[in-house]
Amino acid sequence: MTRVTGDGISLAVRDEGEGQPVLLLHGFPDAARVWRHQIPALVAAGARVIAPDLRGFGESDKPGAVSEYTVSRSVADMIALLDGLGIERTHVVGHDWGAAVAWVLAATSPARVERLVAMSVAHPNTARPPTIEQREKGWYQLLFQFTGVAEELLMRDDWKLLREILAGAGDLTAALQDLSRPGALTAALNWYRANLAPSLELEPDPPLPPVAAPTLGLWSTGDRYLTEDRMIRSAEHVTGSWRYARVEGASHWMQLDAPQHVNDLLLEFLD
Repeated sequence: MTRVTGDGISLAVRDEGEGQPVLLLHGFPDAARVWRHQIPALVAAGARVIAPDLRGFGESDKPGAVSEYTVSRSVADMIALLDGLGIERTHVVGHDWGAAVAWVLAATSPARVERLVAMSVAHPNTARPPTIEQREKGWYQLLFQFTGVAEELLMRDDWKLLREILAGAGDLTAALQDLSRPGALTAALNWYRANLAPSLELEPDPPLPPVAAPTLGLWSTGDRYLTEDRMIRSAEHVTGSWRYARVEGASHWMQLDAPQHVNDLLLEFLD
């Protein structure tokens, strides 16, 4: 891992390979390690892979204020990261919160994004109004709003509630080690507090511009948190070419559960 300056913070970044850049953006409660099956495959295919720990996660800085965790701040991190590494244009692959960052980056800085892959999380314009099904799937997002209470409940009894929310999927052991560090859990939850506070539903939501880059949307049938219809409807917000693929039998963390299939999809689309 190397250190790169983001938007006023320091980010831990894996930078491997040479050739066409591919920026990999993880989500909650992960770090760049969640891409461990994709990085070697992309590097072997001739790509330069840049995989940061997003702000608040892994080894990257963890600012204290909730306002530091808006998606727009992380987009600014990625622009600063690309500038610092001398990268003008890149493919972007995002999962979970990383997909939200990737969508906004591609929509607001189209000159920087060659191709976009959004995993699990759909174009932000599809979020409103949320369906009852999506509200039910995202129940934990409301719990996460309660500062202090959420932290105590999630950590209680050896992380019993968080273990149940994650249902044994993803990088559970490593994630719990990360979140056990001072301030780490609050930093991770601040992503939800900054971007999904219930009060934000009462405010006007300026639509995000459509994405001009060719885009691949991926959703997995074992996703307990997000609905398929939103990913499908993302096509309405992409002016570049659009492709959708369903990953069968994988949890929300499809890059870990079906790595070869995900790698094949990425390599084909990014070729």
